[in-house]
Amino acid sequence: MAGLFESAGHGGAAIALDEFEVSILRSLEVQMLELIGPPPGGESDDPLAALFAEGPSEAPGDPALLRLFPDAYGGPGAPEDPRTAERSAEFRRYTELDLRARKREDALAVVRALDGLGGAGGVLEAKPADLPHWLGALNDLRLALGARLEVTEEDEEGLYRLPDSDPRKPLVIAYLWLGALQESLLEAMAG
Repeated sequence: MAGLFESAGHGGAAIALDEFEVSILRSLEVQMLELIGPPPGGESDDPLAALFAEGPSEAPGDPALLRLFPDAYGGPGAPEDPRTAERSAEFRRYTELDLRARKREDALAVVRALDGLGGAGGVLEAKPADLPHWLGALNDLRLALGARLEVTEEDEEGLYRLPDSDPRKPLVIAYLWLGALQESLLEAMAG
């Protein structure tokens, strides 16, 4: 998988993807959409209802979702303090729906761009306004895969030396590839 982002001029970026890369990236984004879940109550035409909707107050039990929607205060390993738990619950209740909507929007933008290639490989050109969606979507995928693989900063180097017989190998390859895509996109955005 050699396709990496390059600057396309005028603030945009381009990437050449083969059919296999398109398929993998699209599949991962669709899985991300399933993980995030649909908007509560479906799409509402009432902007005031959406503005005053409250989200969950409990942290997600799924480690990947918890990585995508972490506690604002405290979190794993923090000392137990009832006030911290209350503050985290309140923060989550008023912010998680918006955060889920943004992550959903990012993933959908990537799926739509990939669909624009017609299921085949090709050069995908992302406009400057699309780049934050791509960056957010790639970051979310990497966070979710990292949580599933239980990756820590200390053992990330070991991922490069994982034996082929390890059942995590396909996910590790995807995780490392997403990191390379993310890094190349940041470089393309800077230059």
